[in-house]
Amino acid sequence: MKFFTDYTNIALIVIALVSGALLLWPAITRRGRGGISAAEATTLINRRNAVIVDLRPAAEFAKGHLPSARNVELTELQAKIGQIAKNKSNPVVLVCQTGQESQRASRSVSEAGYAEVHVLQGGVDAWQKAGMPVVKQGAVK
Repeated sequence: MKFFTDYTNIALIVIALVSGALLLWPAITRRGRGGISAAEATTLINRRNAVIVDLRPAAEFAKGHLPSARNVELTELQAKIGQIAKNKSNPVVLVCQTGQESQRASRSVSEAGYAEVHVLQGGVDAWQKAGMPVVKQGAVK
């Protein structure tokens, strides 16, 4: 009991609790956002065969998209949700122009039974800013 009444020990306990909370903060905020960076998406694609679903309209998709991305327009998502991936345990990465529509669509995809659904933070805009390749009409740029 004497340990907890000493001001030095109380200060050390408070410092330990605050530093632990600060270490956990990125994990807590990431869970809320549900987004992944371009580098994390690349890792999922290369190591775990993630399925990339581009939710933009076909005209936007043709202007430039992630390599191996499938175009399922947001308006058609509910009708085609069962066709996204053969194996629902494979990771699914949802992509739009800025990440906003993908974030909203992620709940529907998760509710359809896909075990691991991610959203590309910042969408195709962030992908291009990170210097990642974009496919335009059959050519990689």
